[in-house]
Amino acid sequence: MNILAEIKESFREGSSLTRLIYINLGLFFAIRIAYVFYFLSGTAFPFMDWLALPADFQVLATRPWTLITYMFLHFDFLHILFNVLWLFWMGRIFLDYFSESKLVILYLLGGITGGLCYAAGFNSFPVFSSIVADSRLLGASASVIAIITALAVSAPNHSIHLMFIGQVKMKYLALFSILMYVIGISSTNAGGNLAHLGGAFCGIIYALPLFRKSKTVKKTATPQPSFIKKAFAPKPKVKVSYRRPTDDLEYNRQINQENARVDEILDKISKSGYDSLSKDEKDILFRMGK
Repeated sequence: MNILAEIKESFREGSSLTRLIYINLGLFFAIRIAYVFYFLSGTAFPFMDWLALPADFQVLATRPWTLITYMFLHFDFLHILFNVLWLFWMGRIFLDYFSESKLVILYLLGGITGGLCYAAGFNSFPVFSSIVADSRLLGASASVIAIITALAVSAPNHSIHLMFIGQVKMKYLALFSILMYVIGISSTNAGGNLAHLGGAFCGIIYALPLFRKSKTVKKTATPQPSFIKKAFAPKPKVKVSYRRPTDDLEYNRQINQENARVDEILDKISKSGYDSLSKDEKDILFRMGK
């Protein structure tokens, strides 16, 4: 199997998180490769202007698709590196508690809210009046911070390990991030920080109903437009029977772990056949399939 076929299979069989990461990476490489040819020909590169989100509402009205495309668009290597890493880490934690459909919807809503907050800020505050016409926004940061703040509301005491710092609870990570974004409004990346605050607000609002109604936190499907469902629909899973723990968030984690284990066994069957399974794996598959 060649590399391209492996990538296609990984995209097709992977989770919604995997697909979000692939879309970001795929667009990044497509843009950068196209830029090389435009650079060598000595002509202007038009795609960034047509895919990035303009701050000017009049320009935005003629390019409404940029509210979606900008949140998958990156140009600098470090920009996409950090965004993809944070999306991967936070997305995996999010999927411990919620469904893949909720991850996709929150990613899109966080990006849209961040983009609108960015445009509204640049058109409202006098300090930006001289640059609003030429300002553009790109990157997945608003979507990622929406995931972080949603986790901070839903699982505030979930801890992650940060290099040089140690264990940090999700609520403190989100609070520190928001404070830095507020401070950063007066920096050279004012637009990005406004978008981050919009994404953070979206994550908090999105998670509050789930947090208040704890019984709805379990992994139930979120209604989606058909094109989103088709693009991000996960593989069918074996029906799992279980005893419900008393804590809903722990209940979600247990279901995800069980589903992940079943997926591993099914992948092994598809590659090596049922006879390759160990006795324990056959027992797990039999028990989960009841």
